Amino acid sequence: MTQPSRPQDGRAALASFVTNRLGRTNARPASTEIKAPPANESAQDFEKLTGYRELRLQRSAADLIGLGNPFFRVHETRAGANTRIEGQTYSNYSSYDYLGLNGHPAVSGAARKAIEAFGTSASASRIVAGERPGHLKLERALAAHYRTDACVVLVSGHATNVTAIGAILEAPDVIFHDALIHNSVVTGAQLSGAQRRSFAHNDPAALEKLLEATRHEHRRALIVIEGLYSMDGDAPDLAAFVELKRRYDCWLMVDDAHGLGVLGRTGAGLHEHCGVEAGDVDIWMGTLSKTLSSCGGYICGPSALIEYLKCTAGGFVYSVGMSPPLAAAAEAALTVMQAEPERVERLRRNGNQFLALAKKHGLNTGSSLGLAVIPIIVGDSLKAVTLSDRLFKRGINVQPIIHPAVPERSSRLRFFMTSEHTPEQIAQTVATVAEELSALETGATLIEQLMARRGA
Repeated sequence: MTQPSRPQDGRAALASFVTNRLGRTNARPASTEIKAPPANESAQDFEKLTGYRELRLQRSAADLIGLGNPFFRVHETRAGANTRIEGQTYSNYSSYDYLGLNGHPAVSGAARKAIEAFGTSASASRIVAGERPGHLKLERALAAHYRTDACVVLVSGHATNVTAIGAILEAPDVIFHDALIHNSVVTGAQLSGAQRRSFAHNDPAALEKLLEATRHEHRRALIVIEGLYSMDGDAPDLAAFVELKRRYDCWLMVDDAHGLGVLGRTGAGLHEHCGVEAGDVDIWMGTLSKTLSSCGGYICGPSALIEYLKCTAGGFVYSVGMSPPLAAAAEAALTVMQAEPERVERLRRNGNQFLALAKKHGLNTGSSLGLAVIPIIVGDSLKAVTLSDRLFKRGINVQPIIHPAVPERSSRLRFFMTSEHTPEQIAQTVATVAEELSALETGATLIEQLMARRGA
């Protein structure tokens, strides 16, 4: 394997490396021509996969420069406001445990009781193996929360969007979605065969122009937005989207994965945040892995929709049923969330403190509302990865979000807040971020000046 021989070559390779998300890219060669491998090589060799050799070179460049891989670190304790990695404690901003319910006695106790009664597995799909009481109890609780007729829970949040949208829509239909919508929605739309049209982020006026121009061309139409956007920490004007779905005869689906437990005075979700009746939304989708400290996803909506999904959606029909302890844990977490709104208030205070301090230090937080998700936008991918590495060395664990997850010039560090972070911890973190970013930018400026002088 050939390694870069000069530091500047290494930095160039690393820039390409992080731009491709440390070697993971969806890019494909421009040419679609398929060439046969040489006689002494096999096309079945995994090392011949597109981009694999470049991946290895890029990782070698990262090692040469001394940047560690910020992904896939092994955590030695439960996710929360703090974590332990290789025996060292870190302030943790890479956890979805927004209300500190992961490990809560009531949540863990419910899971233990479910294990004692039902074991760790549903053993087969719910159609084959039958229901367990915990499945039905969780579904009833979620349906009541969103004031819908019924609910279905699935074992994966990503698969929930993919399989539900894939089952609901067909080729004559169309899906209108926010330009920053989650990958699972896009994948579901592709599976369905429906036309897919995106509109500018959080822009009802842009959606209205699309609806006016194209809605008549299709049979059924689905509008999909998110509650709290996980990259930017902002939320849509739900009332405006409800008005459009009524006027243009569409279904409206809200992916409330990051909204539940975060948005609204009691954390009920986007509808509470916007003062809109939950019933004005046709389909509520969410995940169990964030505020509810479990794993899986759910769809809440009319009885006919839920019955249809339980009988036709591949991600439900052909998948094992949710593990009984996970269902029990999620239902218990929902109960605690509803009984202890002070957790939501603590989360709100923490987010507001972080956002205010970040702005005071001149950090770019984009359009974040200062709730559970607060980005610090730094620009290019290499800078984001380098800043993350510097913070890790100072006891702060936060992940870089880089191209193609976000546009190249808007790479960022994404801070997930919890109700369990302390005011002192937050103040120290923001001050450290500002200090390290300033040092990083000063260093980059000095290098540019030096290179300019040498060029002259």
